[in-house]
Amino acid sequence: MQKQGYSPSSCYYGVQSLQSLARRVDLLNPELVKEFLARATFSESRKLRLTYELIRFYKWKGIPFEPPHYRHMDKLPFIPLEAEIDALISGSGRKTASLLLLLKETGMRVGEAWSAKWTDLDLERRLIIVRPEKGSNSRALKISDRLISMLNLLPKPSPFIFRLSSQDPITSVLHARRNFEGQRKRLAEKLQNPRLMQIHFHTLRHFKATMEYQKTRDILHVMRLLGHRNIMHTLTYTHLVDFHSDDYICKVAKTVNEVTALIESGFEYVTDFEDAKLFRKRK
Repeated sequence: MQKQGYSPSSCYYGVQSLQSLARRVDLLNPELVKEFLARATFSESRKLRLTYELIRFYKWKGIPFEPPHYRHMDKLPFIPLEAEIDALISGSGRKTASLLLLLKETGMRVGEAWSAKWTDLDLERRLIIVRPEKGSNSRALKISDRLISMLNLLPKPSPFIFRLSSQDPITSVLHARRNFEGQRKRLAEKLQNPRLMQIHFHTLRHFKATMEYQKTRDILHVMRLLGHRNIMHTLTYTHLVDFHSDDYICKVAKTVNEVTALIESGFEYVTDFEDAKLFRKRK
């Protein structure tokens, strides 16, 4: 996979998948593997991903293999409430909270955030330059003053914002994920909100894409935001979610400063009413 130009993360997770499968069945016997997959309670999508890994593995080993037929099953992603994401951010440690807020505001992949360097920050224009992965486009994304303040409080022993230069990127991401999962579990128990357990790093990419599409109805804007080269990839992030009226909080603004503050906080303008402007944002 490395020789074929696959990313380090693809190589790592491909090997991990095969090792997990090898603990359950003899990988060198394709018929036994197919029988195991047929009986396994894995989802169709997971079986399909495993089949791709097996095709590469058997080609490398020179073993004949007729792959089984599985289909990718689309499902609506879990989109948490913004208040739930904010609760996670507030209840996490300084480094984890900064990472979560960055993912929430930009929709970056966690791998892209993990590759971010201090030199990628443009504090004057409040931008961060994204180093793309998975064949995506590079892009410059807006970040808030709050996020800049949180990032400035982090120690700077390395050119990278979230990891040391000596650390392996894949291993350090896995460590950060396990650390986040521990903090998430404690907070879900403390707040008695099991929905928090459904929030992962990639959930925040879905959240950002869905909110941007709901706000702008511009799929090309969301495509550029996510760095996709193919619009079909973007469509998987912008499932049409039915936002009911009781899913919103409303605010009233009468001055320019109030309007500016609401827009910067993600509120969208609705209408004028009695010399005031009404704004709304999903809860």
